[in-house]
Amino acid sequence: MEFLHHAYHLLTDVQAIIRWGGILLVCTIVFVETGLFFGFFLPGDSLLVTAGIFASIGHIDLAWLLILVPLCAIAGDQLNYWIGRRAGQALYRREDSFFFRKQHLQRAHDFYERYGAKTIMLARFVPIVRTFSGAVAGAARMTYRRFFFYDILGGIVWTWSMLLVGYLLSAAIPDIDRYIHLVIVVVVFLSILPGVIEVLRKRRAAPSASPGDGE
Repeated sequence: MEFLHHAYHLLTDVQAIIRWGGILLVCTIVFVETGLFFGFFLPGDSLLVTAGIFASIGHIDLAWLLILVPLCAIAGDQLNYWIGRRAGQALYRREDSFFFRKQHLQRAHDFYERYGAKTIMLARFVPIVRTFSGAVAGAARMTYRRFFFYDILGGIVWTWSMLLVGYLLSAAIPDIDRYIHLVIVVVVFLSILPGVIEVLRKRRAAPSASPGDGE
């Protein structure tokens, strides 16, 4: 348990990830988060924004980030799609495990039902949902050509926007690396905000039981 706790801490410490593993580890984490079910807990938005900040101060090469990270995001989603395509509806009957959470799959399914094909692009900006959206599209037998189009578009827009936000923030705010923990907190908050709003919206829309119900 102590080893798992240490590993979890290491994998969620975005500064340590970039300093220790550089572009290779950033790309690996992006691929796993978008391609494998157990990647839902990995940092995505905060990692990319921080990588952009590190690129601005010269610790990592921005050009290589802009080339390699989108490719890994797209490749991960491709793998996720084919897992869903092969497993199909059996995924929804699968028991929860350390590597799989049915509730996350259902959340992505609900997102897909609401936005359709655009989910593949929009889900990039929603933590957890982006880990399962490809599998949902595959299980729903979404046309591969259509999926491929939205996957490429979403992979580029998501990775480039996060990287460039970090890069431009660093250029605009001197010594931003001193406040990087605050930046990460803000990014994480903004990334989960849509999910929080959606939960509150559903609760407000749900009909409340009246005192006379059941009489």
